[in-house]
Amino acid sequence: MNRADDTIDRGFFGQPRMLANLFSVELWERFSFYGMQGIVLIYMYFQTTDGGLGIDQGVAAGIVGAYGGSVYLFSIVGGWVADRLIGSERTMFVSAVLIMLGHIALAVIPAVPGLATGLILVAIGSGGLKATITNLVGALYGTDDPRRDAGFSIFYMGVNIGGLIGPLLTGLAQQRWGFHLGFGLAAIGMAIGLAQYGLARRRLPDTVHAVPNPLPRQEYPKWLGIAVAAVLVVVLAVLFGLLTAENLADVVVGATVISAIALFAILLTSNRVSPDEHSRVVSFIPMFIGSAAFWALFQQQFTVVTIYSDTRLDRDLSLPFLGDWTMPISWVQSFNPFFIILLAPVFAAAWTRMGDRQPVTPTKFGLGIALMGAAFLLFLPMASVTSVPALWVALIMLVATCGELLLSPVGLSLSTKLAPKAYPVLMVALFYLSVALGTALSGSLAGFYSAENEVAYFGTLGAVTITIGVVLLLLSRRITVLMRGVH
Repeated sequence: MNRADDTIDRGFFGQPRMLANLFSVELWERFSFYGMQGIVLIYMYFQTTDGGLGIDQGVAAGIVGAYGGSVYLFSIVGGWVADRLIGSERTMFVSAVLIMLGHIALAVIPAVPGLATGLILVAIGSGGLKATITNLVGALYGTDDPRRDAGFSIFYMGVNIGGLIGPLLTGLAQQRWGFHLGFGLAAIGMAIGLAQYGLARRRLPDTVHAVPNPLPRQEYPKWLGIAVAAVLVVVLAVLFGLLTAENLADVVVGATVISAIALFAILLTSNRVSPDEHSRVVSFIPMFIGSAAFWALFQQQFTVVTIYSDTRLDRDLSLPFLGDWTMPISWVQSFNPFFIILLAPVFAAAWTRMGDRQPVTPTKFGLGIALMGAAFLLFLPMASVTSVPALWVALIMLVATCGELLLSPVGLSLSTKLAPKAYPVLMVALFYLSVALGTALSGSLAGFYSAENEVAYFGTLGAVTITIGVVLLLLSRRITVLMRGVH
């Protein structure tokens, strides 16, 4: 039997049995990722008397943004390792182990050494896992298998379930028993997913163990030298004070911009790109900029919104049978995955019902970006309120989530459809770079936030982002023409 043909394997809700294991890995990886991210910012800027590290709040937010952007940069490296060195399955497994080790480092190694070790390991591991696990899911199905879309829908539900419960449990653990137990809970979650996957990984199709484009042995020294040189440059930059905690987010922003310009230049100057493909690459430029603007605001749920939850939110609740209780700071980060779980089927049903009458992709992008800007403007009515109701932030995240559902699900798909045949991976890398750029910017921008300048901060970013969305809407017809038949 060819294990790649799973048409008779319906052991998991009509889907291949192995989907259950990959679903579990993704659920627990997202549980650990978002669980850790829910408390790591406050761990950095809380005073040592409160169990934190006492790092400046703006610097801490910048580190979180830089870390988040690095995850997407490392996903490109992870994809290269999978394609050229060890294959998707081994890359994913090693990445999951690195993630678990990173959370263990945060849990058991004290102070800044534990923070640095943990964030570096989790960033590298999450990037490698992000680049490969989707490919593993796709390998469970034949190209014409009608269950494919439903299988991916089930798989992505694991992302949001993990993102929902991670901050809830780690935030509760941090509030009651301290930060290191919260990080330990994230490590345990990743270990559970890894153990379950390890017991069943042999059941994956043989294709995921293959290396699609093996790196010739004679090129190993060259690439090893490049890797060593890159690490050496980073080390020297740190030693000579060129790379510091204060400018880390800005450095990641700069590196991402340079990488994006280089990839666009390769695609637009290559003689292997046809005129139609050249036009499609050009059409992606305004959507790349719009995507980066969207993520620059959306990812502030892990920077500014976390600070806002700590300093401006009324988290004291009176609950039946439980009495007075204070909601953990990180719980606001569970609003988004909750709304995703609630609304994703609604949006999917709407697009299905509308069929060919649904908005074209540039229009969806423009609407999504404008909604994200509008979400930031919703902070303004509460600027003079001393203690902001938690439900108000829930409303803000509801609007932001609607924007996400208009932009995020179609972004990666669009990059694959616009990609030149000779460079399919580079276009996907460009989409990830837009997310990396926006995420790093969320850290850089957070340095300008304070409770005293909320009107200027939220008002300016909201208005600029809405303007970008409106410009994209106005250019929608022209961009659609440039896409040359892609919708």
